[in-house]
Amino acid sequence: YELSKLEGTVGSPEKPLSDLGKLSYRSYWSWVLLEILRDVRGALSIKDLSQMTSITQSDIVTTLQSLNMVKYWKGQHVICVTPKLVEEHLKSAQYKRPRLEVDSSCLRWTPPKKRPKQGKKV
Repeated sequence: YELSKLEGTVGSPEKPLSDLGKLSYRSYWSWVLLEILRDVRGALSIKDLSQMTSITQSDIVTTLQSLNMVKYWKGQHVICVTPKLVEEHLKSAQYKRPRLEVDSSCLRWTPPKKRPKQGKKV
């Protein structure tokens, strides 16, 4: 995800995920989203969260649904969260800070340059 942030893109693991893979990613996504929801006040959209985290909108929706923080209303997914609910989740043993974190300031990487599309020969 740190490389995706540097590229300015969103990413997702290759699917389908194994049960353990789903558990691992859901744990990471939950922690990332809860940290943001704890620190940000005001309106946030799922698109905003995706741009901030480089996590796909569909992965965000399923994660927030698992946290009971999203409702489907008038044809769209709406984030429904209170600071108290976020804190309750963060205090839960289920949502722990990852043991290992990437220090993105130490990354020395340049996103690949996009090649222009080749024109069709006539």
